[in-house]
Amino acid sequence: MHQRGMSLIQLLLALTIVAIAARFSSPVYSALTENQRHQVAAEQLASSLRSARTEALLRHQYVVVYALEGDWSRGWRTILDLNGQSHLDKSNPVLSETQVSGRIPIAGNTPVKNHVRFNPLGEPLLSGGAFQAGTLHVCQARTAQSHFQVVLAKSGRISLRSDQAAQALCAKA
Repeated sequence: MHQRGMSLIQLLLALTIVAIAARFSSPVYSALTENQRHQVAAEQLASSLRSARTEALLRHQYVVVYALEGDWSRGWRTILDLNGQSHLDKSNPVLSETQVSGRIPIAGNTPVKNHVRFNPLGEPLLSGGAFQAGTLHVCQARTAQSHFQVVLAKSGRISLRSDQAAQALCAKA
């Protein structure tokens, strides 16, 4: 009689091979998805800053992007700065808001620690009028390494870099 299908031994052998392959691929998959989440967060932040700069140019007004609750890891909000008080004035109109899970640490150096402010010409300026340039680091949670950097140049250009390097700001985040 001709047999169709698989025997129990063949089925168990196939399941064993699948289980071993899944066990070895799981850490690789986890690292890949974590890296993808970091990249998405960095791209969202860079996109929000570029949009804010464009809004400042189009509206001929100051536009501010600031960290929610003082922490870029929680998200950020883009507002029109109508009276020069930035995010301290709750009556300023909100243009957009991005909330992040908080599991991806994002830390900025001193000029961009809490906010970025664009003037009507699209230049980043501090409240006192000095130019604002800095780097926002998207950090790996377990190590003090920056995996992605959103760099704000004094001209207003926003670039996204993917250099993996040790960063003291990541240890604090």
